[in-house]
Amino acid sequence: MSSLVARAQLVAAVAAQYSDHVDKEGRFPSEAVRAMKEARLLSAYIPREFGGEGADLAEIAEVVSVISQACASAGMTYAMHQIKVSSVISHGDKAEWHQEFMRRISSEQLLVASATTEGGIGGNLRNSICAVERLGDRFSLVKDGTVISYGRDADAILITARSAPDAPASDQVMAVLTKDQYKLELTGVWDAMGMRGTCSDNFKFSAEGDVAQILPNDFGEIAAKSMLAICHILWSAVWYGIASSAVSRAQSFVRAEARRNPGQTPPGALRVAEAANMLQLMRSNTIAGLSRFATAKVNDDDLGSVGFIVAMNNIKIGASRMVVDIINHALLITGINGYRNNTPYSVGRHMRDALSAQIMISNDRIFGNVANLLLMHRLDPSLAA
Repeated sequence: MSSLVARAQLVAAVAAQYSDHVDKEGRFPSEAVRAMKEARLLSAYIPREFGGEGADLAEIAEVVSVISQACASAGMTYAMHQIKVSSVISHGDKAEWHQEFMRRISSEQLLVASATTEGGIGGNLRNSICAVERLGDRFSLVKDGTVISYGRDADAILITARSAPDAPASDQVMAVLTKDQYKLELTGVWDAMGMRGTCSDNFKFSAEGDVAQILPNDFGEIAAKSMLAICHILWSAVWYGIASSAVSRAQSFVRAEARRNPGQTPPGALRVAEAANMLQLMRSNTIAGLSRFATAKVNDDDLGSVGFIVAMNNIKIGASRMVVDIINHALLITGINGYRNNTPYSVGRHMRDALSAQIMISNDRIFGNVANLLLMHRLDPSLAA
């Protein structure tokens, strides 16, 4: 067992103690995140030269899955942190300010959040209303109505904005701002069906910083060549963790039934086999995404290709659909014991958390984008990676 997985299991043990409380109270999974920091998991993805461990994406996905099996909100928080860290790694590794920021994440175990959405843009993260206003080597920006998951508990936030007040909505940059550089004014409270512990409140965000804190590449390149692919893969790892936990509870229920009635095959046993089959397909879907991304990373043309974008979008769509189907199977197996919230076989929290999957970057929006791409791109019929 790798050191990362062993440490993730320690975090998961902490997360499991508080997961129901986090859900019921809609509060940040502070105990689990504290355990992540103590285990130095927040810097696992950062290259060794900047104080991290240089883990690859497959290792990070495994950590995400392990934690998500215990608490989806904690797993999603870890995933979103690493998604933001990946942007700094991929697009700021040659810039002195961002190199030092990675060293700070490593030494101080900083938790990084994201502010890519904005009121008035309909959930399209590739458009911004707010803009960076530069004055010499300083800049300021105000972003209204932005959803910032765990914003009040983050140590730094990566935020998107138009590159200048006269720039078009799609001409965006991404900047890193630390907690001492921004103010958050709460404008809407996160009271949601599931993923309640992510505390994805709405804020008016205002900040000032050095121009050096703006990532060198424009946000369109950041999104296309790293962020969205890593987003879809790590989100899929979260959903796989939730599904795995639900199937485990269903399997435990059937085993308990078998012990009570020796010599008889419980009626839910067949559905457990079906759920295990679906879980394997979901696992294969995520592994395929990891493999495709690893291949594309060594070929910049492939990384920006239509085929790669379609493949990554399909990873997200597939995982977000399968997780709900798998948990529904677990519910059919456990029956009223799974439906109730106060039994060891409950999958209510799992289902509510999983229902967020299809609307985190809406599947309808993704299908619309893929449909347009497929008008000019031939599907690859081969089985080769």
